[in-house]
Amino acid sequence: MVRRNSVVLALLFIGSTAILTEPLSIRAGATDRILGWRSELWKGTVSSYAEFDDAGVPAAIGIVFSATAMDGLPASGSDQHHCFDRNKDGVVDLATECYQDYEFVIPLPDAVSRRSDIPFKWVFLNWNPGGHLPHGVWDLPHFDIHFVIEPIALLLGIESGPCGPSPDGYVRCDQYELAKKPVPSNYMHPDFRAGRTVVPAMGLHWYDPTTPEFRKEQVFTWSWLYGTYDGKITFYEAMVTRAFLVSKPSVCYQIKAPPAVGHRGFYPTLSCVRYNVDTAEYTVSLEKFVSRQVSDPEPGEAKR
Repeated sequence: MVRRNSVVLALLFIGSTAILTEPLSIRAGATDRILGWRSELWKGTVSSYAEFDDAGVPAAIGIVFSATAMDGLPASGSDQHHCFDRNKDGVVDLATECYQDYEFVIPLPDAVSRRSDIPFKWVFLNWNPGGHLPHGVWDLPHFDIHFVIEPIALLLGIESGPCGPSPDGYVRCDQYELAKKPVPSNYMHPDFRAGRTVVPAMGLHWYDPTTPEFRKEQVFTWSWLYGTYDGKITFYEAMVTRAFLVSKPSVCYQIKAPPAVGHRGFYPTLSCVRYNVDTAEYTVSLEKFVSRQVSDPEPGEAKR
């Protein structure tokens, strides 16, 4: 119970982003799956999980949605965790001055988070009822699944505020500057570019403009991003639409990995989205891990 209490205290300290239940220590038979923390998700649940091979190398780290988790998702609004009176009229407009998503903190199983050779420690799950920027690309209902490297308090401490690329503002000004801090060129894949917006509780997102949805070759179903803050990679992210999940896919995508990493450990080379016909569950996972050593940052910064 020590693990549960420490996480709950951290969440209370930063404003309690999600309601969590007890960690689960069940191994799910043939898959040798270790279930981690679980959160209620309207009509269903979502849990973190991990699978390992006989040598202890991670085979999969991800989240599993219950059979009913795609039902009853809000079609609009937000949990009102990130609001700011941008027009300074003394009233927060919940529709225009709050970040429009619902968020859930889901720590990974202890078998992952306590290992120094696995950089990922928790999952930050976001449900976006109307999608988000850029318009015409990612403005479809979807989940953002952040596999986070940095501590919970660091990311969730990035607050809404007046600074950003438009007069409306997005985050605190000091945090905006930290989020925009250059990233060493070898710590980011060369195809990725930094977004304009710094997002509360996340930081700066890096996206791949060569993907099919940006080239208008197909509608958005899945996409891959990186997050940075204070010049460091803070999370790996898969974005998956609800429509794609309920189509019952079974697919893996090759991850465009950075040339170098700042943390020693196991890193994924695949991002997978699957529907299990036996359990009617949906999984979004990192897979096919390889061991990488720390490389010194190269001079010069990643292209923006």
